[in-house]
Amino acid sequence: MFEAAGQRLGGALIITRREVRDQLRDWRIIFPVLILTLFFPGLMNFTAQRLVSFVQRYGAPLVGDRLIPFLLLIVGFFPISISLVIALESFVGEKERRSIEPLLGSPLSDGQIYLGKLLAALLPPLLTAYLGITVYLVGVFTQVGWKPPAVLLTQVVLLTMVQALVMVSGAVVISSQATSVRSANLLASFIIIPMALLIQGEAIIMFWARYSALWWVIIAQVFIAILLIRTGVAHFNREELLGRELDALNLGWVFRQFRLSFKGKASSIGRWYTQELWATLRKMALPIVIMALALVAAMLVGAQQAKVFILPPELLNWGNLDQGFLQGLESVRFFSASGIGTVWLHNLRAIALATLFGIFSFGVLGVLILMLPFALIGYFMASMASTGLPVPTFLAALVLPHGILEIPAIILAGAAILRLGATLAAPAQGKTIGEAWIAALADWAKVMLSLVLPLLLGAAALELLLTPRIAIWLLGG
Repeated sequence: MFEAAGQRLGGALIITRREVRDQLRDWRIIFPVLILTLFFPGLMNFTAQRLVSFVQRYGAPLVGDRLIPFLLLIVGFFPISISLVIALESFVGEKERRSIEPLLGSPLSDGQIYLGKLLAALLPPLLTAYLGITVYLVGVFTQVGWKPPAVLLTQVVLLTMVQALVMVSGAVVISSQATSVRSANLLASFIIIPMALLIQGEAIIMFWARYSALWWVIIAQVFIAILLIRTGVAHFNREELLGRELDALNLGWVFRQFRLSFKGKASSIGRWYTQELWATLRKMALPIVIMALALVAAMLVGAQQAKVFILPPELLNWGNLDQGFLQGLESVRFFSASGIGTVWLHNLRAIALATLFGIFSFGVLGVLILMLPFALIGYFMASMASTGLPVPTFLAALVLPHGILEIPAIILAGAAILRLGATLAAPAQGKTIGEAWIAALADWAKVMLSLVLPLLLGAAALELLLTPRIAIWLLGG
């Protein structure tokens, strides 16, 4: 087994050496990358020096100490972003120049060709990123005497590597499926924009000096990178690459495919529920288990955070709840029957947001969004338990009255989002990538329309009309 894996890797490295050698021979690629890589760290050094001088003048050195590590991260990100064009044209660019036919005619497998191209597109940007980080560290130490802690430096090096892997692997997937360099460049916005938003999130973590959270960011990006690589390998086909000239958007065909997948072979609504919907749920068995475990894990994480962020005891005193408080709740529209639609639409917006983010992250971000409420439940559950309130009482008063409907709805929604996102990473098995995704979208619609929406509507009614009364009864004292 290891010998076969070594042979496959050896074939991929043949392509990698060829591609990297060609890149190093082209001064139009090397010269701009090196100049920008060396210029940008110098600019960041100048910025760091000016910033430290400014904040020291006004007695706020903490601002400079928090900004310098962020500039280190940006220095590593910048060469990767400007070198992304190498990955974007790795397949479709050679196809337009008609120089890829000899490669595709070689005895190498599709997987070896794809991995070789991926490594060739990854190594130069990653090496230039590390070069920029080195130049920045030397300059900032010389000018302001700042040295990064070993753990922080390790995190920045790993973040640079996984961000390069995510961006390059995503760009190579686009290049292998696009029909022109122009379309590949336009589709690259679906890589640049999410990564820019991620950089902003990492900046917030660094400014708050919560560096331990960066490990979770690294792990999440490793997981997404693995899925992107699997997606590229699963859907790369040299014959399709050569035969694909233009992808026309046929909305009629898309609608027909969706309708056929949604309806299936059912001849009536009853048969649809008993046959098609049940078959869809069977296909979602593993995602349902994964989603249930993820929600339990979210509650445990939230409970652990209750030991870190401790609420004042006066905020946890439920003994002053009485019938007057219940009457006050009933006087507010949000806690009345007319507010059921408000809560229902709020939950639907959360599901829609989770679906949108899940599509672009193989379901990962969608699951994380759905895990957030359960992390809060775990946090408040542990906080209340610290005051002597039994956990079963907390759950029975504030979670289970409406949770008996809402929790299954969230599990089903998360499982449908997971399956929708993971479809891109699985082999199509006789279908094109578009046909497979439309079928998964139809399964998502089945679950949402027939189960999730009605369950959330019932949960909203229970949450507003029943849960407050049970809370007063059990916690009012």
